[in-house]
Amino acid sequence: MDLALAGAGAASVVHALAASAVGAPIIAVASRTGESARERAGQVGARAVTLDALPAGADAVIVCTPPDRHAPDTTAVLEAGAVALVETPLATTLAHADALVDRGGRVLYGEHLAHSPVIDAVRTSTTSIGAIRYVEIRLLSPRPDWGTYLDPAGGGGALFHLGAHGIALALLVLPDDRPVSLRAAVDAASGLAVDDRAEVLLRFASGAVARVEVDWRSPSSLWDVQVSSDTDVVRADLLPTADLEHNGDPVALPPCHHDVDPHLELLGHVAQLQALARVVDGAVPSVDVRFGREVLEIVCAAYRAAATGADEPLPYTGPRDVTPITLWRRST
Repeated sequence: MDLALAGAGAASVVHALAASAVGAPIIAVASRTGESARERAGQVGARAVTLDALPAGADAVIVCTPPDRHAPDTTAVLEAGAVALVETPLATTLAHADALVDRGGRVLYGEHLAHSPVIDAVRTSTTSIGAIRYVEIRLLSPRPDWGTYLDPAGGGGALFHLGAHGIALALLVLPDDRPVSLRAAVDAASGLAVDDRAEVLLRFASGAVARVEVDWRSPSSLWDVQVSSDTDVVRADLLPTADLEHNGDPVALPPCHHDVDPHLELLGHVAQLQALARVVDGAVPSVDVRFGREVLEIVCAAYRAAATGADEPLPYTGPRDVTPITLWRRST
């Protein structure tokens, strides 16, 4: 599988390292600015091209441009006959997400935690604990000072960017359940144009509740997941180190097999590219754009619930042509 990168920012570094681990050469790099494309291309032994030149001979293109570019850049890749992996969040509006779903084609939604061996182990462990009653997910990280994360035109802040991962995790650990409503609180530090902290309470058809907390105010990254039934608790740490417990007893995680930073494997980046290779070979994407759109719908519902202070029913039925943060800013 020959790869190309659409986007040369921080996310492209992670994908390049994962590509090296699975032996997938990157043959082309494109970006909005030729300078960043040339720099990244030089680092990975590729050639720098323009975005409209992609896929530039590659079998698959990893779309890691800013979220407002995800829909048009992914569409262009598909129209050129290549497979796409599109980074999270799927898009900045549900209208763009809808267009990607309607367009069809071979697209893997880039939720790397869906391929994490730690999360796989959590899901395996929870099959024997009885009915799940409560899920708690915390994704705490320092505020990013690069890219477009702090620009409201980019779609949103911590709830939009980190929240997409947290909500995806809630759906992944409750795969046979459906969210029916949510309540949310969102906050922004003084002088900040986007939110930097949010809490979402998702209620599922079974009665289970998932609390997702995301925060850009933490001095270091702390990501963990806890799943509880009436009798058992399964807990996993993802960052800064990975481990798993069942009722306080350690559970062994699968060993890492690649000569890279273990986080790339434990957080699912390596397995994600292996899944992409299967899509190139003709497999149906294991995590597709429909899943990415569902996550974005819940993100939009959470911003709207934070604005109204009321429960928001799911599936989401609100505006689809505005960015998620706009749903909150309109009323704050």
